[in-house]
Amino acid sequence: MYTIPDLDALKFSSPETQLSNPLIYPRPAAVACYPVDAPSGNCSALALEWDDGNWRSDQPGVMQAPNFETYIFNNGTIDACYLDTSLGVPCSQGSVPIIGVNATTSEDVQAAVKFAVKHNPKLAVKNTGHDYLGRSTNRGSFVVWTHHMKNTTYNPSFIPQGAPPNETYDAITLEAGVQWHETYDALEAYDRLMIGGSSIGGSVGAAGGWVLGGGHSVLSPTFGLGIDNVVKMTIILSTGQYLTINTYQYPDLFWALRGGGGGTYRILTSVTYRTYAPLPVTAVFFTADTESANTTQAFSPSSCASPRSSPMQAGQDLVAVQPYFQYAANMTGVISQQTYVLQYPSWYSWYAQFYTNGTQNGANVLIGSRLLTRDVLETKYQELSDIMFPLGSVLDFVAGGKVSEIDPDSVGVNPAWRNAVLHATFGISWPEGASSQEVQEIIDGVTQVENQLRELTPISSAYFNEASLWEEDWQYTFFRDHYAALKLIKDRYDPYRLFVVAEGVGSEDWDQDLRCRL
Repeated sequence: MYTIPDLDALKFSSPETQLSNPLIYPRPAAVACYPVDAPSGNCSALALEWDDGNWRSDQPGVMQAPNFETYIFNNGTIDACYLDTSLGVPCSQGSVPIIGVNATTSEDVQAAVKFAVKHNPKLAVKNTGHDYLGRSTNRGSFVVWTHHMKNTTYNPSFIPQGAPPNETYDAITLEAGVQWHETYDALEAYDRLMIGGSSIGGSVGAAGGWVLGGGHSVLSPTFGLGIDNVVKMTIILSTGQYLTINTYQYPDLFWALRGGGGGTYRILTSVTYRTYAPLPVTAVFFTADTESANTTQAFSPSSCASPRSSPMQAGQDLVAVQPYFQYAANMTGVISQQTYVLQYPSWYSWYAQFYTNGTQNGANVLIGSRLLTRDVLETKYQELSDIMFPLGSVLDFVAGGKVSEIDPDSVGVNPAWRNAVLHATFGISWPEGASSQEVQEIIDGVTQVENQLRELTPISSAYFNEASLWEEDWQYTFFRDHYAALKLIKDRYDPYRLFVVAEGVGSEDWDQDLRCRL
């Protein structure tokens, strides 16, 4: 039986007369399996869609990781809705927002923000729900759902407002709900390329939390981070004001929004990115058969895509990565290994082969990460391997190159990005129905690994979008010496303190549930 939230207890008037669409009443992902008075959906069909990121992003109350739909009380009781009905647990709302706005225009967002300021419900902002820190939801909250803001505009001669007429960009403007698969399809029609995320199905939002946290890409070593390629944003402040911001208009806020964290300063309604001419891609693959389970996890099949201005011969492509492959091949327990190269006429053709089919969401997961510098990799590689490889860690080649050439103070993102050469992540997953004690043991395990990495890399940092909720000294770890400036900008442009997310700028002023100011 699905437990319906007590909406009357909210005691606030509806903003519905000012909106393009009726109010929404989000439900947890598995609610179709729990009849109220009559069957509420097709549970068998739901099970087939469960791990589809695009299906999950198209539901206002559904997160990509179901653990962020649940809520654990201080006494250990869990409020949740499980797909596995045999667990015998009633389906309840958990941390899923209970009411909200399906925003399709900037005016919808303005109405929602003004309503939230007046009536003071806990506010959540959700696009696709791709968030490893659960910032797209909050128990009992009022959600602004931007997923259906889908306009895309290409302009080969874009001039930012306030810029001199000779400052032009070949640019694309994406509204807040546009996802990467939609973006790449649109750009392919114009024979253009841009910096973007690579996830199976392309369901991650292209104009939301990805860019606000920094936005790394397999193309970053060639073109920089996502925020290094933004030329304009449009936003709604907590005052209800609609602003166009760029280097010439509200430059301090533009600086902060390029990497200073999502859900913290305002609601983003669109982003304008520069685009590039398409490039061919060489993908290098390495596989190893091993006797050791840990070694197998460390060197499972993977690819590194390197854009080139012209195709390279296989032997030439291998020169740069050959030392890594040789080291891996010589590890104890390696039985055999193989390296091979595939070439593609464009980045889009490479992406289409590896990322348009398959699924990768729908599992409970907590992750940790570290931005790793060259000196750490050169002097402490064995210690790093001992800590991270048994966890099936992933090494993302999304730093270095162009990323390291950009002034670390030019944008608000963690300046540690400019010294990093690798982004390393690890994750721990668990089946639904786990007890709060079991979940706490997982949290403790993530924290233990984070502490080990901190001792090994004391001046390193973590990427705000892919990190642990239990980072020690998160202000320094996520933002380094930019934090003080980001906090001043936050206070300046959010006078109502409306926007707050877990471990976001200013969240230290709130209690653990982000409900009451301290």
